[in-house]
Amino acid sequence: MVHRIRTFLLRYGPLLTTFAIFLLAYYVSGQMYPAMQKPQVFFNLFINDGSLLLVAIGMTLVILTGGIDLSVGGVIALTSTASAALLREGVSPYVVLPLMIVMGIAFGALLGWIIQSLKVQPFIATLMGLFFARGLAYIISLTSVTIKDPVYKALALTPIYIPFLQKTYIYPTTLVAPIILIVVFYLTFFTRFGRTIYAMGNNEQSALLMGLSVARTKIAVYALSGFCSALAGIVFSMSLLAGYGQFATGMELDAIASVVMGGTALTGGVGNVIGTLFGVLIHGTIVSVLQFNGTLSSWWTRIGVGVLTLIFIGIQSLFYLKAKHS
Repeated sequence: MVHRIRTFLLRYGPLLTTFAIFLLAYYVSGQMYPAMQKPQVFFNLFINDGSLLLVAIGMTLVILTGGIDLSVGGVIALTSTASAALLREGVSPYVVLPLMIVMGIAFGALLGWIIQSLKVQPFIATLMGLFFARGLAYIISLTSVTIKDPVYKALALTPIYIPFLQKTYIYPTTLVAPIILIVVFYLTFFTRFGRTIYAMGNNEQSALLMGLSVARTKIAVYALSGFCSALAGIVFSMSLLAGYGQFATGMELDAIASVVMGGTALTGGVGNVIGTLFGVLIHGTIVSVLQFNGTLSSWWTRIGVGVLTLIFIGIQSLFYLKAKHS
């Protein structure tokens, strides 16, 4: 019994730590600023960080394989600018939306193919992808492109009220990230695809020797990351009703930090998307505290996230060292 408890703690310790820190941070924030105790403030975390959660979900899959994807911010900028430009030219949103998703999947799959087939390091390949995508966004338009499409406006501005919670609402776009989270959770824990991802992260050569489809899975993982980034770009452009090449600057770093704070090891093979969810919520809580304070610079968000990321890396190292010597 003791061995089982110890194994459980070693396996899920970082996730439980993330969950505990989020609860503590939210509780303390509520004590400091009573207005944060309102249900709407909690749901605002999902409204404001919907794009970040989508990107972080895709990033989690990539990091689980032992890779990294720095292109996500550029894909968001490209998706938002391209969709806004197409809508401005009169293209139907029912054509634009699937086109942007296909573009994101194709872009991610191309990066995955470059990494797998040409043996380029993920850091270099995806950094190139970041520059390429953001450059294309600026070629489309050097300035912000306003979106006036009624479908986008309806999805961005129509409130969905939460039952039993008075005057508490979300928007249709807020539901996208939780739905993708559930789908990816199922994929990673209950399918051969998910088991292959974890096997690759632990030891890619062993995964090959076991007969797992490593090459196909790696390309699929980067394609999924591109899919999540394209969805994030759509959500981002709907929330701001605009597209611009400067959007989501640095979001790739926020996504990586959220994944690490969620208990996923940068070396791969350990972690899950549930932890990533709480990593994003911690990030959103820090932002909310700064907004309620009103006197602190927004750069304190970076400082807070940076300190917490270092703490979580230390916690991970502690748990993994114990696991290694147990």
